[in-house]
Amino acid sequence: MTKDKNRMTTEEIADALKLTAQLMELHNENAFKARALANAAYKLDKTGIDLEGKSLEELEKIEGIGKSIASKIHELRTTGGLKELNVFLERTPAGVIDMMGVKGLGPKKVALLWKELGIESTGELLYACKENRLITLKGFGEKTQDAVKKAIEFKMANAGKFLYASVEKYAIELVDELKKNLKTELVALTGAMRRKCEIIERIEILVGYSGEVSLPGPTPVPASIIRCDERDFYRRLFETTAPALLPELSFPDELKNEADIFSSNALQYIEPELRESAGILGLARQSKIPRLIEFSDLKGILHNHTTYSDGLNSLREMAGYCRQLGYEYLGICDHSQSAFYANGLKPERVFEQQKEIDALNREMAPFKIFKGIESDILNDGSLDYPEEVLGTFDFVVSSIHSNLKMPLEKAMGRLIKAIENPYTTILGHPTGRLLLSREGYPVDHKKIIDACAANGVVIELNSHPYRLDIDWRWIPYCMEKGVMISINPDAHEKEGFGDMYFGVCVARKGMLTREMCFNALSLHEIEKHLASRKKA
Repeated sequence: MTKDKNRMTTEEIADALKLTAQLMELHNENAFKARALANAAYKLDKTGIDLEGKSLEELEKIEGIGKSIASKIHELRTTGGLKELNVFLERTPAGVIDMMGVKGLGPKKVALLWKELGIESTGELLYACKENRLITLKGFGEKTQDAVKKAIEFKMANAGKFLYASVEKYAIELVDELKKNLKTELVALTGAMRRKCEIIERIEILVGYSGEVSLPGPTPVPASIIRCDERDFYRRLFETTAPALLPELSFPDELKNEADIFSSNALQYIEPELRESAGILGLARQSKIPRLIEFSDLKGILHNHTTYSDGLNSLREMAGYCRQLGYEYLGICDHSQSAFYANGLKPERVFEQQKEIDALNREMAPFKIFKGIESDILNDGSLDYPEEVLGTFDFVVSSIHSNLKMPLEKAMGRLIKAIENPYTTILGHPTGRLLLSREGYPVDHKKIIDACAANGVVIELNSHPYRLDIDWRWIPYCMEKGVMISINPDAHEKEGFGDMYFGVCVARKGMLTREMCFNALSLHEIEKHLASRKKA
């Protein structure tokens, strides 16, 4: 499981190009060249295009890359480094580079802090904020200082934490390797990993083995082995998975599996994902835990992007792959016209795309592509097209992408107005959060869910691992109010469909059922639903 240091992933290459662009700007180098590098990095990061095995000539043909940047990508791919980047790194204190990772601080502002105030680390910057030293600095002020302080504190609070999606594959490989080396099946993920928490701090592996056990070499994520006697494996598996449930339960002397623990306590079996708090025991005692959504329940994939806006794959490629995966339908939701940064669609391009969808639907039937759009919720809460354009879509995902720094009252005003718009079908990523990166704008979840219930609006569970928004903790209230959840990947390339899995993981934590999942509806059922919305 060792990684070839020269085999950089597309994400790592994008990060290297982005850092080079930032350092060029920090040192006041060629602005045009820096912008070109930043744009290329954004494209690679957003699309995740596979660079494996591509020659220099093939790299040059990628849209938005060109000869100069292609040569840098080739250098990164073949050597694992970039000479130009190394020159800038030698000229820049490590702490200054770290400061550029603070939300709200671009290279120009970091340069001011470094050159004008002599600040060379995030710690020094936090101290300077508490001393009110940024207030009088050009381009800052009290509000900016407060935002920087909060961003640093947020970053520090999340240090040493990882997205579940980023470590699951590695964790499973560790388990498989231990099983093989120890020649036993009594090896399992436990703790937060087994509960499939969206954010984890370490990988914990339980091993039922009498001899010595160690991890196979250094790990990129903190990991530990919990060893126990083979006889105690299932008891320890339960204890380490669900410490919150322990005080109220007794254990039989002999266990064949975890299910014996629940049956001996007259409890309905509680899936590992649900073992977050003792509160779940009340439902288990009354056998009221519903059948949780399964990945196989999903019938279609909604909220996806194509090359019409900022996606990597064409409409035909996205639809063909979706059908190949066995789904009945695909929803296309490219960005609306105000999203200039994502090549948002002007009305004439909307109609061009809809014509292509009509043609593909005739060709691919009974598989169906639904005509959708991810409409920006504008600053006043209105949607991003006039009614004559909105009325041409089969469905509309309404999302906030701009002016995210707003107080609760402003955020709620925008969201409620959008929810009440008769053209809104699905409320997209309701808080705008990016896990471990951005808190999102403040919202009153109950009022949002109540408004969706009153207006027949579905709420998205955006299954991109960085979002997982709506938070699963609010899914029970959604179901109580009759608000359906749509598990959407927000895919910008074919491979993005795979993120549906992570959406299902957290949907199960929220006890989402098949009946309350919008895209678990069959093609006929969802056609009927969308048609009834348009008639209303």
